[in-house]
Formats: sequence, structure tokens, C-alpha cells
Amino acid sequence: MTKEEKKAKAQAKAEEKAKRKAEKKNKAPKDHWFTIRGIRKEAKRVVWPHWRSSDRGEGIWQNTGEVVIFTAFFALFFVLCNYVITLLLKLIGIGA
Repeated sequence: MTKEEKKAKAQAKAEEKAKRKAEKKNKAPKDHWFTIRGIRKEAKRVVWPHWRSSDRGEGIWQNTGEVVIFTAFFALFFVLCNYVITLLLKLIGIGA
């Protein structure tokens, strides 16, 4: 290899490196939500409920009541489903 070829090869390599660096610089930054800073940033975005109802939305007591009612409803639903399935399996001779 001559000096000119080496120089051209080195220049091409430097241009490629500069091109990759420019692409990396123009790339959109990643949202690092799994860091302490990201968690704090996300926690600030949350709209926390108030103790009492207001014009901004429901209070925490209303939300708690809804959760308790739905939990009781689904617990009863699954208990009844289990009972019906057990009864059907007994009717066809499977189970105790």
C-alpha cells in the first residue's frame, strides 16, 4: 500500500466515524423511566386523589368504596362459578 492509499483509507475511516457520531447525536434521547430521576418525573405527572370530593374529581373515600364493592362482587362471582363447575362435575361423575 502506498502512502496515498493509506491516507485515503484513514480519511474514509475518519469520515465514517464522524458520520456515526453525528447520527448518534441526532438520535432522540431515551426516556430513562427506570431510574430514580425517571420515577420522580413520573410521580409528578400523577394526579393524586383528594380526601374529599371536589370539582377536580372524586375523593379517595369514593374510590375506596368502589374498589371494595367491585372486589366483593368479583369474589362472589368466582365463588359461584366454582360452585357451579363443581356441581356439574359431580353430575357427570367426575370428582368426589
